[in-house]
Amino acid sequence: MSFDMVVGLTGGLGLFIYGMKQMSEGLQKTAGKRLRHILAFLTNNTFSGVLVGTGVTSIVQSSSATTVMVVGFVNAGLMTLKQSIGVIMGANIGTTVTAQLISFDLGDYAFHAITLGAIAYLFANKKKYQYIGQVILGFGILFLGLNIMSETMNPLRDSQYIVELMKNFGKYPILGVLAGMTITVVIQSSSATFGILVGLVSVGVIDFNSGVPILLGSNIGTTVTAILSAIGASKTAKKSAAAHFIFNILGTSIMILLIYVIPDFTGHLRELLRSVSQVTNNTISSERLLANTHTLFNVTNTLIWMPFVGFMVHLVNKIIPGEDISIERGLVHIDERMLNTPQAALTQVHKEVTRMHSIVEEMILESKKAVIEKDTEMIKKIRHKEEIVNEIEEELLVFLTNIPQTSLSDEDIKTLDSFFAIVDDVESIGDDGNSIADLAEYIIENDLEFSEEAIKSIENAYDIVTSYLGDSREIIETGNEDLAEKLFAGEEEMDDILLQYREDHLKRLNKGVCIPSAGIAYLEVLEDLEHISDQFADIAYSIIERKKNRIS
Repeated sequence: MSFDMVVGLTGGLGLFIYGMKQMSEGLQKTAGKRLRHILAFLTNNTFSGVLVGTGVTSIVQSSSATTVMVVGFVNAGLMTLKQSIGVIMGANIGTTVTAQLISFDLGDYAFHAITLGAIAYLFANKKKYQYIGQVILGFGILFLGLNIMSETMNPLRDSQYIVELMKNFGKYPILGVLAGMTITVVIQSSSATFGILVGLVSVGVIDFNSGVPILLGSNIGTTVTAILSAIGASKTAKKSAAAHFIFNILGTSIMILLIYVIPDFTGHLRELLRSVSQVTNNTISSERLLANTHTLFNVTNTLIWMPFVGFMVHLVNKIIPGEDISIERGLVHIDERMLNTPQAALTQVHKEVTRMHSIVEEMILESKKAVIEKDTEMIKKIRHKEEIVNEIEEELLVFLTNIPQTSLSDEDIKTLDSFFAIVDDVESIGDDGNSIADLAEYIIENDLEFSEEAIKSIENAYDIVTSYLGDSREIIETGNEDLAEKLFAGEEEMDDILLQYREDHLKRLNKGVCIPSAGIAYLEVLEDLEHISDQFADIAYSIIERKKNRIS
């Protein structure tokens, strides 16, 4: 293979992948948010999960994009392991749509699509039409790359070495599986692997029998993207990625076993597909045969395993034992039907705010470990809880707004108003915990070290704040006004501590004990802790104001 051929092949592959990326991005921009909502909420059973996975992957033109989204949803607690397996099965079917598209001889229209797409993408006034232009442009670039690959590989059919090498994939299918898997892992796209395969088939370098094992190998290789996305994710997310790998490797293993056990299995498969095409009076090319085989394999594999999703979950749990200690997302104590009984609705809000406070308490305690012990796991936990707290706040405020005030007494209305303020204060405490997590990450990434005096100061500030955490939650639970004085005193104590520690820090800087970059992080941690004490005082103030209004 000459240098010019290598350049042509890699250049054509680059255009193909770039075109596919542009087409996928354009489609996702057009319907991305809606697709994510569909993925998260319309996967209640395996069958609907398969349909959703198929539909979404057909639209975004990437099973990897779908499976990465699925792993993300599982990691965020929006989807269970069982739900994710159904979507992953559907993603395997959906990705065959790309293969079907590539297998059609549309290369002659590549420049037409590029021209139309570029005009719409560059000159359309509305974003919607720009995104559609991006899709058409990507489509054209994809087929231009495919044409270049086919033309570049055309001389390979005259190379006896290449022909013999490709024939070995037919004689020894396991080699073809390894080749397809390796190529897909390297270029991170089973569709791109299929594009290369189509190029080789179109110029006669490879036949159907040798192409099938490569196709099967690409199905295993595509699972690597999901596995990589699960690194550092929750245990359940890792299980979801493992299920994707197991599902694909089991299906491929069965197919390879049939190829080895049944004489000329791929030949029989080829004739079956040709017979089906003849029913519709259509002749079928080798490229179309491979695309149909890809679809047939993934659909059959899904149909076989759909009844055994429970077994798949059991198997994955055996391979990756243990469960994540997860916090239930959304509102736990709220029932929309209680809006008809506003007093009962306020009781539910009270429970939900207390629960919300318990979550931010955990965040503050974890932020101490993140800063002092440089614990990256704590940073991940805090960020996950920050998302949950924000969701609770958003949904709680909507619920509070929908409580009909006409049925409430003046006293209850004051209680309702105070909840708006308290929810905001509790969420702000969570924001401070998350801010400290960001600072901890900065400290770790920049390998910053605090002096012993600075560490003692941070620990002391944390001791003061954490000593009031329980009081802050209790005053929400009980309305005990005696706790308010403690929280006000805590705020003043933290104000004094912050001033003292700033002076001490300046003295250490002048002596060269602390470095400036570490000093900035040190002061910001203290300021976040001081702000937390302010929120405690604000919560206490809201409770007292509510009590005063009741007395008056």
